[in-house]
Amino acid sequence: MGLSEIAAGLEVTAEQREQGVATVDRTDASLAARLGSVAEELPCNGPAAATLLETYATGASIEAAGAAAGLAPITAAKTLHRCGESVTPVTPLEMEIIEDWLAGDLSRSDAEGLVDAGERTFSLAVYVATHEPLPAARDAKEGALAEEGRSSGHADGLEDAVSGVGDLL
Repeated sequence: MGLSEIAAGLEVTAEQREQGVATVDRTDASLAARLGSVAEELPCNGPAAATLLETYATGASIEAAGAAAGLAPITAAKTLHRCGESVTPVTPLEMEIIEDWLAGDLSRSDAEGLVDAGERTFSLAVYVATHEPLPAARDAKEGALAEEGRSSGHADGLEDAVSGVGDLL
């Protein structure tokens, strides 16, 4: 079988059908306004959550971002969790222990002993286990921070510390 036999029946067209990409532009609203639909489900009000997220996105710690928003560190961590940030203060095994306590398989004192964390850390881990992130808050955060050219990941500040493939050769 030659190329002419393989190519038999193929056509070349001079035009293509134009297919655009559907977009939704809500970039004119502030982050606080975007969070308005879920503000009642957050541990703080919308403007405080917006300040927290914007400060945290610059690479600030949870404590520093919370202070900028006028929030206690535990409230800041809870808000970040509800907005889709990973703030789990315990290991996966310790989270399983907490889930066993929540299911009634362990007493609280046994769970606290096995997790071996302070009261605030244990309380935050319980909050993370019992409250799901809010998709609308995550979407509002992602849209607003991407619009400003920022990312919510803190790994960006470590780009120079990570070796590239070329560095290994």
